[in-house]
Amino acid sequence: MLRRRIIPCLDVSAGRVVKGIEFVNLRDCGDPVDAAVRYAEQNADEIVWLNITASSEHWTTLLAQVERAAERVDVPVTVGGGVGRVEHVRELLLAGADKVSINSAAVRDPSLVERAAEAFGRQCIVVAIDARRTDGSWRVYLDGGRTRTEHDVLEWAVDAAERGAGELLVTSMDADGGQSGYDVELLRAIVDRVEVPVIASGGAGGPSDVADALEAGAEAALAASIFHDSTHTIEEVKATCRARGLAMR
Repeated sequence: MLRRRIIPCLDVSAGRVVKGIEFVNLRDCGDPVDAAVRYAEQNADEIVWLNITASSEHWTTLLAQVERAAERVDVPVTVGGGVGRVEHVRELLLAGADKVSINSAAVRDPSLVERAAEAFGRQCIVVAIDARRTDGSWRVYLDGGRTRTEHDVLEWAVDAAERGAGELLVTSMDADGGQSGYDVELLRAIVDRVEVPVIASGGAGGPSDVADALEAGAEAALAASIFHDSTHTIEEVKATCRARGLAMR
């Protein structure tokens, strides 16, 4: 039986964990390495670390922090943000990341997904998709949600999986930070079209929201605010999911 995963998310800007609503109004939530260690100790199945400040200076800081985290954390860590070349993937894996998430650069150059999967194996390549509802469908957004494209989210999800993405990290920008639940309709639409695992992101307000996303077919659910603010614990979330009959790691 497939066992589902609960994944705390660290959005990192200038070396600090931040959290906002619909990708804006960011507030400081502490040191990312300390947060990663804390969540690993709380029985997180994995940790997603997204560097939302993409510059050469912050890239160096990111690599150093990932190295520190790898020395202290014993659960898989996925790192993304600012990944634009195969060499970036290599550097993050060498720093200790278990998987690498590619977002904007993959849309602009889809061959990057193929080249990265060929070089390192699709099991460590995650394609992140930021989605917003527009005129009855979903459009792909880039650059931390600042740039709208005309790419259809469902079509891009299929293409990314076919090109070698081992997982898809799907964030609903409409729900992000609102704590009113994941976009279950979006999740179901993607899960029905791809054969790779889908990670739900954006909108968790409590354990029942996470269970809803997993029941919709997501293999894993990512959350930030409810964990950063200690509103709920990872074990609370897992207990609710188990009570719904979901097999958890």
